[in-house]
Amino acid sequence: MPMVVFGAQVCGDLSAGAEREWLVPDGTGGYAMGTVSGLRTRRYHGLLVVAEPGQPARRHMGLAALDPVLTLESGVTVSLATHEWDGGVISPEGHTLLERFELADGLPRWRWRLGAVVLERSLAMIHGRPHVGVVHRLISAPGPVTLTLKALVTWRDAHGERGASGPPPVVTSTGDGAVVDRAFRLQGPSWRPGGQWYRGAHAREEAARGLNATEDLWYAGEFSAELRAGEAMEVEAWAGEGQARGAERIVVRAQERNRALTHDASDAVDAALVLAADAFVVAGAQGAPDVVAGYPWFGTWARDTMTSYEGLFLATGWCDEGRELLRAYAATLSEGMLANTADTGQTEYNTVDGTLWFLHAVERHVTATDDEDLAREVLPGLEAVVAAHVAGTRYGIGVDPADGLVTQGAPGVALTWMDARVDGIPVTPRLGKPVEVNALWINGLAAVAALKERLGGDAAGLHRLRERAAVSFGSRYRMPRAASAVHDAAPLYDVVDGPHGDDPATRPNQLLAWSLPSGPLRGTPLPEALSCLLTPLGPRSLAPGDPAFSGAHRGSPGDRDRAYHQGTVWPWLIGPYVDAARHGPREDHRALLAGIEAHLWEWGVGSVSETADGQAPHRATGCPFQAWSVAETLRVRRNFG
Repeated sequence: MPMVVFGAQVCGDLSAGAEREWLVPDGTGGYAMGTVSGLRTRRYHGLLVVAEPGQPARRHMGLAALDPVLTLESGVTVSLATHEWDGGVISPEGHTLLERFELADGLPRWRWRLGAVVLERSLAMIHGRPHVGVVHRLISAPGPVTLTLKALVTWRDAHGERGASGPPPVVTSTGDGAVVDRAFRLQGPSWRPGGQWYRGAHAREEAARGLNATEDLWYAGEFSAELRAGEAMEVEAWAGEGQARGAERIVVRAQERNRALTHDASDAVDAALVLAADAFVVAGAQGAPDVVAGYPWFGTWARDTMTSYEGLFLATGWCDEGRELLRAYAATLSEGMLANTADTGQTEYNTVDGTLWFLHAVERHVTATDDEDLAREVLPGLEAVVAAHVAGTRYGIGVDPADGLVTQGAPGVALTWMDARVDGIPVTPRLGKPVEVNALWINGLAAVAALKERLGGDAAGLHRLRERAAVSFGSRYRMPRAASAVHDAAPLYDVVDGPHGDDPATRPNQLLAWSLPSGPLRGTPLPEALSCLLTPLGPRSLAPGDPAFSGAHRGSPGDRDRAYHQGTVWPWLIGPYVDAARHGPREDHRALLAGIEAHLWEWGVGSVSETADGQAPHRATGCPFQAWSVAETLRVRRNFG
């Protein structure tokens, strides 16, 4: 089983320990999350973050912290919590007493030492329920100590703040705890009500992202117990229907579940990636599985889900769950397009590539599982996708009758995965015929044809469409070969037939032409010119020599969005890069993953980040836990043994 351990030098240094985050998901989109040092650096950090049933993107922060305070036999009182307040004041400084943090079986555990007194905290969530159990065990002590746990609470949208300028949460005491705002329950020993604001809690990561970084937390009350060495104090918090399960039992059950998930893992990295993958598979609408794109702020996005599909469901063997997910998504097809996201609270059809990734995911599933029943069920919808693209659908998406390639674009929208906008204006609109869209189109036509022939149908028309598009692809996308590179394959235009002609920007989008199983350049060498994109954490989104290159994905929301696809590193692209490079001279393709494997313990502990700076040292940015980053790393790692 994977275990990562950080000692006092990391835990006690906020520049190190507070930049490493842990995540414990609940299987519904909710979670517990924080840092190795115990400092809440994000508005999203807390011990109980609750997702609405069937709505993984709609989350509320509940239990923000349980602050431990030890009263020693001598009467000395020591707070083990760590908080930062407005003005940069750190108080208390419990992180300086941490001797160890470990992530074992996917679960976090801390140890504080005060001389001969050692206290350990562990926590876990019930899979499928917004229910956390927190266990504090006195490992050693020369005599009895009293442990007090102060509950700091709120009830707000996970993306927002709540403060003392408004009414405090309504805390109703019960015999063994309290109910907060009629939304969630606290349970533990010897509850004593509190009732005051802790004002000015500062979240340094939100400040770094140019967002409001201050909120107030409500001291709801405290639990307490006298402990002797070997004894434990258990506290639980949960939302919705339910009852106390026993915090220690919750931790043990979670350990058992995680060990079962990783029983056939090849090594510690493989096991860590499997547990990381499990975090993103959640119960979606109507009970069908779905995929959270990233923690802590993303919900479900069809493009991310379908791009992640092979890694999350086929590489792991979770094919039954995958089947139900594909069936649920097939039901959202409209005018040949897949619904993209429910993050906004409404169904949107706003991608040119998500639907084509869906064609790929279905074919990969059927090939891996021989599930012809699924193929038979969804094939009419897939053929309708092809027909709608040939006829033309939303946002100018359609096949150009002149060359058989897919064109797309409309004012004010960005339909490819490079979809960042600033003040409503796309940063990379990529109007015309994007290279990866047409690689996906050619691959998708082959996928639908294979499914149709598998079921005994005639796919001649699909083959003709694919052949025409493939011929046009070969003649339209190749850039002129440089005189200094006569022995190397020429790279591809990023977009052809755009408003300003063909776009020669060196971007990783073209990798799909080589990486997809039926991509137009599958089996041919990858141009050496693309190696400039590669970093230890995956390919950059734009070559560093480009005038538009941005090496830092930092600053205000606008600054970050402007840099998002203009040089920022995207670890998910390591999958296409490895697949594409396998046909070239490089032999040790696993070596391409070495940087990402090391990154597992650098930021989102045990997982892979959404993005990183384009310039060295490629500090991670975006979500610390990102589905397609994990999925593609796991997929290619398992594919190459």
